[in-house]
Amino acid sequence: MAAPKKKPARRSVAENRKARYEFEIQETFEVGIVLTGSEVKSLREGKTNIAESYATEEGGEIYVINAYIPTYKEANRFNHEERRPRKLLLHRREIARLIGAIQREGMTLVPLRLFFNDKGRAKLEIGLAKGKKLHDKRQTEKNRDWDRQKARLLREKG
Repeated sequence: MAAPKKKPARRSVAENRKARYEFEIQETFEVGIVLTGSEVKSLREGKTNIAESYATEEGGEIYVINAYIPTYKEANRFNHEERRPRKLLLHRREIARLIGAIQREGMTLVPLRLFFNDKGRAKLEIGLAKGKKLHDKRQTEKNRDWDRQKARLLREKG
C-alpha cells in the first residue's frame, strides 16, 4: 500500500511587502504569467524581486513591467532578458474590468506576490490599489505599533 501523496504548499518566490504600506489594496487577483523556460528555472532558485514592478495595459492585454528575474547561468545563449515586460493571463471580463478601473477611477495594478501554486505553475498575485496619502501611512504605522504593543502586554499579563 502506497503512502498518500502530500500536497505541496504554495511556495512564495517573491513578495512586495512595501505595496501594502504604499497602497490601499481594494481587490486581489491570482493571475498566470507567461514565462520562458530559463525564467522558470531562475524563479525556482529564488533571488527574484518585484518591489519596483507595476502592471499596465498595452493593446488590450495586461503586462507586468520591471519585474526582476535574474538570468539562469546554465541557459547560456538561450537566456532571457532580466527586466522584460511579461504578459499576464486573465479572462477577458477581468481585463476589461481592470482597464476600466485604471482609466476611470485612477487606480493602479500592483504586484503583491509571486509564487508557485499547488500544480507547480508560476502565479502572480496582483492588487487593484489606490495610493495612500501621507496621513494614511502614518495612521497605518500607528495601528501597527499599537497592535505590537497590545500583543506584548497580553503576553506579559497572560
